[in-house]
Amino acid sequence: MVSPNWPVVDLDPIRRLRVLAATVPGAVHHAEILIPAPLDRVWSVASDLENELPELLGTVKSFTITRAEGERLEAYAVGTLGQRARFDVVLRPGWCLMSSRFVIGAMAVVQEDGGTRFGSLAGFRLPGGRLLRPAVASLGDRAVRRFAAHPRLRPDGGA
Repeated sequence: MVSPNWPVVDLDPIRRLRVLAATVPGAVHHAEILIPAPLDRVWSVASDLENELPELLGTVKSFTITRAEGERLEAYAVGTLGQRARFDVVLRPGWCLMSSRFVIGAMAVVQEDGGTRFGSLAGFRLPGGRLLRPAVASLGDRAVRRFAAHPRLRPDGGA
């Protein structure tokens, strides 16, 4: 039994993402960027998984939500090379964690002075996944830059 005086710490979504990046054995890419746009606008784009993931990730052809129960979703992804995977997704305000049999991904946002901090994480749930770090880092950096340049995140709101 845990003592009622045991300290409890709540981590904001970006700190939670940093903990995952430091502790998940297969985490191969973690990036953060400050976007000069309000949190609600940034999260509106980031959480639109079906429309935005295929645009941001060059390896994803489609990402389809197949079931939703509150913050828990199931999704089906098809890769550009024909690979297919079922994902378990936790999607709540400011936080998204996606995992399949072989892949893990996460996104997080928090409001900061000057805009919204956006973070992403990519990794593999298989032995030797770290060998793919250089390729995933390049793809991950490109996806974060694409996200930050999204028309809806421009100061004019994409108008």
